[in-house]
Amino acid sequence: MAKKLRVVQWATGSVGAEALKAILLHPALELVGVKVYSEEKAGVDAGALCGMAETGIRATTQIDEILALEADCVSYMPNLTSLDDVGALLRSGKNVICSPFLFYAERLPEEERKRLAEACEAGGASVHGTGIHPGFVGMVLPLAMSGMSRTIEKIVIEERADWAFYNSPKITFDNMRFGHPKEEVSPEKSEFLAFNGEIFKDQIVMLARALGAPLDAVTLDHEAIATEVGHDVMAGRIEDGTVYAQRFTWKGVCAGEERLRIDALWTVGGDYPATWPKPRDGWTVTIEGEPSLRTHFTSLASFEHAKERSLEEHTHAADIATAMQVVNSIPALCGAPVGIRGTFELQPVYAGIGMR
Repeated sequence: MAKKLRVVQWATGSVGAEALKAILLHPALELVGVKVYSEEKAGVDAGALCGMAETGIRATTQIDEILALEADCVSYMPNLTSLDDVGALLRSGKNVICSPFLFYAERLPEEERKRLAEACEAGGASVHGTGIHPGFVGMVLPLAMSGMSRTIEKIVIEERADWAFYNSPKITFDNMRFGHPKEEVSPEKSEFLAFNGEIFKDQIVMLARALGAPLDAVTLDHEAIATEVGHDVMAGRIEDGTVYAQRFTWKGVCAGEERLRIDALWTVGGDYPATWPKPRDGWTVTIEGEPSLRTHFTSLASFEHAKERSLEEHTHAADIATAMQVVNSIPALCGAPVGIRGTFELQPVYAGIGMR
C-alpha cells in the first residue's frame, strides 16, 4: 500500500470544514494538523469541527505549530489570503493548494510571483490555486469544451446565484458587503470586492492566452442594487435601502470587440432584477463559434431526491464541490514538479474517495 500523504487543513469555515471532512475520509490522505483563527475553535478536536468522530488532532491558532509539522500538503482556505503565510509554508517544505487565490499566477505582480517562486525552490515545494469558480467552471470547463470547436468567436460564462440560504454572515455581510448602503458597496470601497474583481480577471487572461486570443484590455463593471423592502435571509437581515443584488461583469476586449465575458449575477433574496440577463441558476458556459456550444453546470444536495432535501442543503452543495476540487487535487500537486503550478500542469483530477 502506498504511503498516505500527510495533510494540514488551514481554516475551517463553510468550505474548509467540508475539506477537513474529506481529508479524514480520503483513503490516500492523513490529517496531521488544523489551523483555525478563532479562540473558540482552538484546542477543539478536528472531528468535532466537521461532524466526524474524534481524531486526537487538536486545532491550533499558532502558525509556528503548523510550520513545525511534518506534512506533505496544506489545504489553504482562509477568507483572506496572506502571501507571507503561504511563503512560510512553502519554505517549510509543504506543498500548498489554495481555494482563495492563485488561479492564474502569471497575473501576480512580478515581485509577489518572484517571492512565491523563491519560496517554492527553498522548500522544494509547489503551490496551486483551484476551486469551483474561479477554477473549474471558468478554466477547466470552457477549455475542455473548446476541444470540440473549429473556430471560436466568443466565450461567455454566467453565474446566477441567490445567497439567501448561504449561512455565512461574515462572507455575506462583511466580505461581499450585502446589506450595506449602496455608496459603500464597490471594488473601490471594499478591499475584498477589489480582490474578488481581480481573481475573476485571472480567468479571462488565462483563457485568452490558452486559446491564443490577443486582448487589448480586461475590464470590470460593477452594479449594486438596493432593495426597497427589507427581508430576512439565512445569514441575517437585509434592511430596506441596502444592497441585495450585485452584478460583476468582466470583459476581455480585442479591437473593440468583446471576446470573453464573465457575468456574476448575485442576489440575496428579493426579486431578481428585471434588467439583468436571466440564465438558469448555477453556471452556464457558452461558446459562440463553429460549432456553437453550451453547457449548464449546477450542484445540488440531490437530483433524484431534491424535494426531500432542504434549500440550505442544496445551497451548501457548492461549498462541498469547491472543497472537493481542492482535496482531490492534493495527490496531483504533491506529484508535480517544484514551483507555481497552473491548472493544466497537473494530472487530471478525479474523485479520490470514489463511489460507495
